[in-house]
Formats: sequence, structure tokens, C-alpha cells
Amino acid sequence: MAKILLIDDDPDILMACRMTLEGVGHQVIEAQSGTEGIQMIRSQRPDLVILDVMMETHTEGFQLAIKLHNPDPASEFAEFKNLPILMLTAIHTTIPLKFEPDIDYLPVELFVDKPIEPDDLIGKVDWILSREKAR
Repeated sequence: MAKILLIDDDPDILMACRMTLEGVGHQVIEAQSGTEGIQMIRSQRPDLVILDVMMETHTEGFQLAIKLHNPDPASEFAEFKNLPILMLTAIHTTIPLKFEPDIDYLPVELFVDKPIEPDDLIGKVDWILSREKAR
């Protein structure tokens, strides 16, 4: 099974996702901010990141995804440019704009609204991980 990093400032979301993912055998690690998330990515080398958008700032998750998937080979995050990201957020309940994955603007594999049903989360995680295996 996979090592999955959850990055979210909501302890209830972290607990619910952890219980769901560990229940099917994944190893789950957590961070409560983008800064802590970067440290965990560097030290723990997860197979997948599940990332919130709105944490310390309203765009922290967007900024982290863009840093990690920066195409510049000289980027300090170049080794993580292929790390899959599932964006799990409630941003669509707070602003009228709709976001979706975009290679240039929002470099993530999936953009999913909170709340998410446990079976749906497992299905989306499995889909991303199976795509990564096929690469």
C-alpha cells in the first residue's frame, strides 16, 4: 500500500481521512500547514499528497502545488515535480469561482470538494495511485 501525506489545518478532516485510508492499509502521515508539508515531503517521501487549499492563507495549497510541480529543472522542488496531488478542499463553498486541474495553473491530479464520502476518497486515491504505477 502507499504512503500518503495529508496536509490540512482541520484536525477533524485529518482524522477522518486517516481512519479511512488506514482502514484499507495505507500508511498515513500528516501536516497542518504548507511549510510543515514541505518538511514532511522531503523527509518522508510520500507516494501521494492530499492537500487542502485554504490553510494559513486562502491560497496556501495552490501555492504549494505550484512549487512542487514547477517544471524548472533548477527548482529546489524539481525532484517532486511528479508527486501526485489530490486537492481536497471546501473553497467552492466560499467563493463563486470553480477550480479544476490544469497543467499550468493548478498542477494537481484531482480537485475534490469537501466533504467527501469515505468510499469516494478511497476510489479517487486508488485511481491516482494506479495511474502512477502505469507510468
